[in-house]
Amino acid sequence: MIHPDPVSADAVVEHVGGDVIVPLGNGEPVTLLDAIEAHAAELGEVRVHQMHALHDRPYLHGAHPSLRHVSYFLSHVTRPCFHAGTIDLVPNNFSEMRDVLTRATRDPLVIAGASPPDRHGYFSLGVSADYVSSMIGRARIFLEANARMPRTFGRNQIHISQVVGWSRADYPLIEVPPVATSEEDRRIGALVAERIPDGSTLQVGIGGIPNALLDQLRDHRDLGVHTELIADGIAELIERGVVNGVRKQLNRTKTVATFALGTQWLYDFLDENTAVELWPVRYVNDPRIIGTERNFVSINATLAVDLLGQCASETLGGSYWSSSGGQADFARGAMYSEGGQGFVVLRSSAKGGTVSRIVAQLAAGDVVTTIKNTVDKVVTEHGVAELRGHSIRQRAEALIGIAHPDHRADLRAAGRRLGYL
Repeated sequence: MIHPDPVSADAVVEHVGGDVIVPLGNGEPVTLLDAIEAHAAELGEVRVHQMHALHDRPYLHGAHPSLRHVSYFLSHVTRPCFHAGTIDLVPNNFSEMRDVLTRATRDPLVIAGASPPDRHGYFSLGVSADYVSSMIGRARIFLEANARMPRTFGRNQIHISQVVGWSRADYPLIEVPPVATSEEDRRIGALVAERIPDGSTLQVGIGGIPNALLDQLRDHRDLGVHTELIADGIAELIERGVVNGVRKQLNRTKTVATFALGTQWLYDFLDENTAVELWPVRYVNDPRIIGTERNFVSINATLAVDLLGQCASETLGGSYWSSSGGQADFARGAMYSEGGQGFVVLRSSAKGGTVSRIVAQLAAGDVVTTIKNTVDKVVTEHGVAELRGHSIRQRAEALIGIAHPDHRADLRAAGRRLGYL
C-alpha cells in the first residue's frame, strides 16, 4: 500500500468547517492551530472544542472573531478568558465527552498531535487518548506527527488510511513538574495510604496531596492503576514494581489511563512502554466499568465541603475555577466497586488558617461537583470523616471533627442553627 505523504500544516485549513475538536493538554497540535489562526479571516464561524488548554492563543482572547473557543474544563490559560467572556464553558462529566461532542458538533474535524507513523502505517495519539480516540472512524481526522510525541499503546492507534491528512512537526511537549508537598499534604497522604490494602486498583489525581500519597505507597504491593491521568508519581511506582496490576479484573498487568501530563522524564518513560495503555475516556471513566474492579480506590481533591458532605470542586467563592472533570465518574465507580473506597481530600483551611474549607454551607454560586449521597470519606490533615451511610447529625459531627481547630466552634454553632446538630 502506498501511504499518503505528509503535507504542510496550512493544508488543514481546507478541511475546517463549523466545528473543530482538539485533544486536551499536550495532545493539542500546535502547528495546526497556528495555521487555523493564521487563516482565521478566510474562515466562516468556527467553534473549537477542547478541554484543558495549555497553550495561550490570541483567539482565546477574542482576537479572531470567526474563531470561538468552547471549553469543557478551564485551565490557567482559559480561566481568565472565561471570566472576560471571550470563551464558553460547557458543564460535563469527562466520561460523557464523546456523547456531548456528538450532540454539539456537526461533521467536526478532529485535529490532534500524534507520534510519527510506524513501519506499519500506524500513528499513536501519544499522551492524550481522551475523547479524541473515540472519534477514530467516526469523524474526519487531521494529524500533526510530532517527532517528540511518545509512542504509546492502548486503544489509541490510527492507520494512515484513516486520516484526511497529516503534517510533520518537531517541538517539545509542555512539562508540568510535580507540585511541592506541604506537611499538611503529607499527613493527609498518610491517612489515606494506611487505608489502601495491597492489591487495590487506584485512581489518583494531580497536585500536592496526590503526590504525597503516592510517595507513601512505596512499600505497598501489587497495586493496580485505572486512572484518568498518569503523572510522574504513578510512573515512579511502576518503575519500583509497586504497581504491576496483577490483581486487576480489567486490563490485568496494565496501567490504564486516558491522558498523561508531567515532566520530560514521564514522556520518555511512556515512549514504547507496553506496561501502560491509554484508552478512550468513555471507557476509562465509565462508573459502570470502574465498578467491576474489586477494591477500587478513588482519591480526588476538592475546594470546599459543607456539613452535609457536598463537595464544591470546580468553583471558588462562587466563581468558576475549573469544571467537573472525572471526579464524579470515579467517585461513583468506587461506590459500585466491591470493597471500593472513595476519598475526597483537602487541607482544612486556607489563607494561613483564617479561612475554613469545611463550611456550614457552600458559598452562594458554588457548584456541587460530587453529591452528598456519593461521598464516602473526607480527609484533612486532622483526620478522616466517614460519611457513607451516616445520618446528617453524624456527618456534621465527623466533618467538624476534621476541620481546623480554630473554626470548629463556629461550625458547631452554625450546625445547630441549621438543625444538623
